[in-house]
Amino acid sequence: MQFAGIFHKTSEQMSYALNENELIVNLRTGYDVRRVFIHYGDPFESGILGGNEKWTGKREEICFKKRLRHQLWWTTTLVPKYKRCKYYFELHTEEEVWYYFEDGFLTEEQMQMDGRMLQCFTVPWMNPADINVTPDWVNETVWYQIFPDRFCRGADTKEEAGVTKWRTGTVTNEERFGGNLNGIREKIPYLEGLGITGIYLNPIMKAESNHKYDTTDYTVIDPHFGTEEEFKDLVEEAHQHGIRIMVDAVFNHCGRKFAPWLDVLEKKEKSAYADWFMIHDWETVEKRADTRDGRFYSFAFTDGMPKLNTNNEEVIQYFCKICEDWIRKFDIDGIRFDVGNEVSHRFLKKIREHLKQMKPDLYLLGEIWHDASQWLLGDEYDSVMNYPLMSGIHDFFLDRGMEKEEFEYMVNRCYTMYMQQSNNVMFNLLDSHDTQRLMSRFDDLDLFYQQLAVLFTMPGSACIYYGTEIAMEGGFDPDCRRCMPWQELDSSENQEKIQIMQKLIAMRKQEAACKSLYFHFPNEYEKRRLVEYIKLDQDGNQLEVLLNCSEESVSVKEEGEVLFSRRFEQGVLKKNGTLIRRKK
Repeated sequence: MQFAGIFHKTSEQMSYALNENELIVNLRTGYDVRRVFIHYGDPFESGILGGNEKWTGKREEICFKKRLRHQLWWTTTLVPKYKRCKYYFELHTEEEVWYYFEDGFLTEEQMQMDGRMLQCFTVPWMNPADINVTPDWVNETVWYQIFPDRFCRGADTKEEAGVTKWRTGTVTNEERFGGNLNGIREKIPYLEGLGITGIYLNPIMKAESNHKYDTTDYTVIDPHFGTEEEFKDLVEEAHQHGIRIMVDAVFNHCGRKFAPWLDVLEKKEKSAYADWFMIHDWETVEKRADTRDGRFYSFAFTDGMPKLNTNNEEVIQYFCKICEDWIRKFDIDGIRFDVGNEVSHRFLKKIREHLKQMKPDLYLLGEIWHDASQWLLGDEYDSVMNYPLMSGIHDFFLDRGMEKEEFEYMVNRCYTMYMQQSNNVMFNLLDSHDTQRLMSRFDDLDLFYQQLAVLFTMPGSACIYYGTEIAMEGGFDPDCRRCMPWQELDSSENQEKIQIMQKLIAMRKQEAACKSLYFHFPNEYEKRRLVEYIKLDQDGNQLEVLLNCSEESVSVKEEGEVLFSRRFEQGVLKKNGTLIRRKK
């Protein structure tokens, strides 16, 4: 047996309460393990711990497994009657049987030895207060990300000095185009027509730049975008159309004109805000240059974005109050935390507890580009932006040498990193204001829609970046932040693209299997780059997704009801073709 490939612990995503009744238990093994059984029961079933009674437990086979690149991931759901559970595993290869306990592996003979103190895995208590609870509505949501300055300028907006004329094509970070809150509000009927049910807004609080990630005043809507009343009107109208609103919170750092930072520059160590930041050299703190010299910490090395000390209690309370006001004044539905992996865990725990008491179904989303397990234990974020999935999808379409199994391993990795509660509300995206636009990566509409087919059939919630509905192009930042070409939307080409997006979104909303956590890869076809997976809803209905990523056409079985297709005719899925259908 390959002992080095076997791992389990009673924490994080390997053993956790799904709800007050169900306990999820996951085990990782090598491919040599063919069958797994779990022996489980109440820790006190045979008496108190330390007594002379022999504990046995109930034996059940674990049947569900996912394939990772080098390992298998086994999953079972237990229902402990008394909210406690004690267990160990029975592992079978072709020739061996071993028993896996907290302290290692035993043979049958060793396990049955009189007097041996078997160190079982133990979940002592499924305390309701410790269960990771995420807002159910997020799984039903299709998000639309808006970069406010470039989305739409309201019809009644007055001409203003310093505002660049709206145009298509490339842009710079220095240009301001005048998109505003009224412009967004005027387009709510358009977004509703697309099928959008959630808007994620890049920062709208007062700041110097057009991107607004250098906040000057967290208590004021940026005058370039509008007023408090206009934002209230936007949220209220969005809610009337069944659309939720999520705002961007830039709490890792501020802008150079944030009042506490100005006070620090003036008074140095004597400032009341001296500990609000992370300053190491007071003599050179005013110097304008990147911060590689370590005089103070900042976002990246940008001296105009000094890093806030989110360990400081005053900073924590300040931002708790800021978020509280956003909820009370505007009735927002979610908060996305910029640079969400650099603010302190202490800060996040306190702000979550404070805000969830106000609005229990508030969605707390972290911007984290890597494995975010330590932030998703139920006491900080509800979810994170699923950049690992985005990267994995991109790399598979980029690297034609990768076979379909690599796609399976990638998806399974992404959905075995976290608890099911978090997976259910994962923020899935294919591009954003921080990345090259999806269409510009391959400049191929067929590949573009293949990737969107994956986005709309994965667990979690799907987000499209403004303009994706017309396959808008754009390179890396700042080119990904082009102006929305409203004057071009009526063209027959763009109307066709909009209709395709409407169809994908409608399928996502109508088919429970699209949003479901349950999927597997049957690999019925021998083609090395014909991706195939089955999504299942809780009633057992099946949805089949086929993506022909190979160089030649593939004949597929003619069965089920076609919900979405591209380059599919008479049972033949052509090169770069997509097929999504209900299974009979």
